[in-house]
Amino acid sequence: MPKSSSFIHDDFLLTTKPARELYHRYAKDEPIYDYHCHLPPDLIAKNHQFADLAELWLGGDHYKWRAMRTNGVNEKYVTGDGTPREKFQAWAETVPHTLRNPLYHWSHLELKRYFGFDGLLDGKSAEKVWKLANTKLAKTRVHDLINSSKVAVICTTDDPADPLDHHVAIAKNPGKLKARVYPAFRPDKALAVGNPKAYNAWLDKLAATAGVKAGIKTFDDLLSALKKRHDDFHAVGCRVSDHGLEHALSEPCTVAQAKAVFDAVRAGQTPSTEDALRFGSFLMFEFGRWNAARGWTLQLHLGALRNNNARLLGKLGPDTGFDSIGDFPQAVALSRYLNTLDSTDQLPRTILYNNNPNDNYVLGTMIGNFQDGSIPGKVQFGSGWWFLDQKEGMEWQINALSNLGLLSRFIGMITDSRSFVSYPRHEYFRRTLCNLLGADMARGEIPSDYKLVGGMVKNICFGNARDYFGLPLAPEFSK
Repeated sequence: MPKSSSFIHDDFLLTTKPARELYHRYAKDEPIYDYHCHLPPDLIAKNHQFADLAELWLGGDHYKWRAMRTNGVNEKYVTGDGTPREKFQAWAETVPHTLRNPLYHWSHLELKRYFGFDGLLDGKSAEKVWKLANTKLAKTRVHDLINSSKVAVICTTDDPADPLDHHVAIAKNPGKLKARVYPAFRPDKALAVGNPKAYNAWLDKLAATAGVKAGIKTFDDLLSALKKRHDDFHAVGCRVSDHGLEHALSEPCTVAQAKAVFDAVRAGQTPSTEDALRFGSFLMFEFGRWNAARGWTLQLHLGALRNNNARLLGKLGPDTGFDSIGDFPQAVALSRYLNTLDSTDQLPRTILYNNNPNDNYVLGTMIGNFQDGSIPGKVQFGSGWWFLDQKEGMEWQINALSNLGLLSRFIGMITDSRSFVSYPRHEYFRRTLCNLLGADMARGEIPSDYKLVGGMVKNICFGNARDYFGLPLAPEFSK
């Protein structure tokens, strides 16, 4: 039974006695290993202090922005020039309309965990929450938020054309920050030859960051600059790359074909769809080989259909809430990508994420094709991602992985977030995991052996990721 009358109580989402036992004994206190997120490293480096709850909670959060627009909120109070207090009021008035959307759960979990608010957020309670949160934020900085969440590892998402100064600064002067912060190599813009103007501008930026004084004039220059940045990332502790693709890129492409595409784009010509796919495939195979040689993990985030609303994209830019699930065929291209690298023993540790739940069984079976006995769970079916990182989506992923692979070797949850107060998503995942397993125990479908099942829970929450990535940790998280 609930231990308090609040909505977010101790046994939230835990519907059986075994579920409660699993969560409170084996999951609740495990550290967080956040191996994929979009936290800004500059804010971590300077230990930023947020001006108010609107900056912390609404800035960059396209999940909330979509809900506000759907609720009829004018863009002025979403991403426009409304005051922070007005924007927060608009969000607070939207929250009651998010019932059965994960935003309702996430919002109240975050308010309780970081600010001690036990009530329900709506238009009437907005002023109370605003004052409570801002009073606490006046004494709280980014490192405090991370430490209070017991985060051991943060892997940010970084373009190779961006400098790594912030990561160097964090490593040299962590202050009281307990988490180890590492970059993740995200070279998606290297593939984006469909827009020559933007691509050439990015090449110039890459050249400056990589120290190519004469500029990137040839395809060989591009490969050299990218490899230089891959080396630079490795030098500051990076051991993970990340790639957001509609589907795996695995078309055959010779060096001569890749050079021809590059030369045409450098001259301002837009390549055909087929040529762009070939060019991107060449680079993706290179990235896979570099990762294998360096002992990195490669992440493939597959299936998002981005920038659907051209009118609002033009006004607001990308990553503002106009993406959705795509229905791209995945199996053949993904199999070809993994098999090509594996055929020369150059397949790195790999994590596959899908944005379309229809692909759960595709990925759940695909990972089994490329396990080679070198390490447990070398190829992973990643946690529910983006539109699937909610209770039902996580249950689907867990059930598919359980049926088709080894749930016991799963490396667990990610936040995939730009917010420093999104860590309760790990709690949400852990409660969902324990509720599923607890129900199995209550029905007699798995043994009522807490050492066996609870040990698996602990590993999924933290231990498996710690062992899989092998990144250096603070002593308190290394045990």
